[in-house]
Amino acid sequence: MSFFAANPNTKDAYQWVDVFIKAIPYAQASGMLVTALDKGHASLMLPARDTWSGDTERNRIHTGCLSVLADTACGIAVGTALDEMEPFATLDLRMDYLRSADASKNLICHAHCHRLSRSVAFVSAELRQPGCDDVVAIANATFMRATANKPRTDLAPGATPAPKAAKPTVQPPAIHVVSMEAIAAAAKSQQPAIPEGRSPYVDFLGVMQHPQVNAGPIFRLPFRHDLIGNPMLPALHGGVLAGFAETAMIMHVVATNPHLEKAIPKAIDFAIDYQRSAKPVDTYAQGITVRQGNRVSLVQVNVWQDDPSRPVASTRGHILMPQ
Repeated sequence: MSFFAANPNTKDAYQWVDVFIKAIPYAQASGMLVTALDKGHASLMLPARDTWSGDTERNRIHTGCLSVLADTACGIAVGTALDEMEPFATLDLRMDYLRSADASKNLICHAHCHRLSRSVAFVSAELRQPGCDDVVAIANATFMRATANKPRTDLAPGATPAPKAAKPTVQPPAIHVVSMEAIAAAAKSQQPAIPEGRSPYVDFLGVMQHPQVNAGPIFRLPFRHDLIGNPMLPALHGGVLAGFAETAMIMHVVATNPHLEKAIPKAIDFAIDYQRSAKPVDTYAQGITVRQGNRVSLVQVNVWQDDPSRPVASTRGHILMPQ
């Protein structure tokens, strides 16, 4: 996710952040509110909504909502740490889920930018819920400073991007070789990733599941304007990509373990590395089980858009298997 920063030591600090939040379609649609602001610090609240539930039977918030909130709050903390305006973007985000979050309560993320180097910002955060001293989750993120933030040309009709210097090919995780043709064919039999009403947040994202292609199902995130996190490029919100990847990770475990059809496994931790900005188009994901244990599974997920060999993000996480 990309951001613009402004000096927080002015009387216009809160006004800047308010404008910043309103400029992000996803943050605006979700009703995020800044509750505290200081040099290198930011607290951001996500008001409770039925939409954020990931498991209605257990009244849990979908862990993807925690990732979106943490990504945004950490970005604001970086912005308040900078003295001059500049663009920056999330490099990676790691979430450790210490306990389940109550879907009927607000969620607050307290983020702190520990250090700014010439190129990278280092941030950590804690997520809590009002009325409870226990930490729900811990987040750690890094951001690249001085990133490009000009409107993209790769979506304009007939546009020819300027030649770029050759870069080493970035290989996706060791997941199955799959073609867009195979995905298109599988899309004819697509269905919601989770039965409607069981996980309102997955319904909100509109995640669809295609039948098994090679060793696992393909998941699709249909593009919507309110999923954008950087309106300048434009690009999808990095937290939305994380939430989508987490959904794919969990549902991959369900799809590859038939006895779990009625259970929604719980994420223990989750890490995402952003490899390039995600265009405002449909996004796909596919997982692979790295290790299957009796109590814990380790799953790796590849996220892409136009070409599976050019991922926009790579993720992995541990899943607690329902007993």
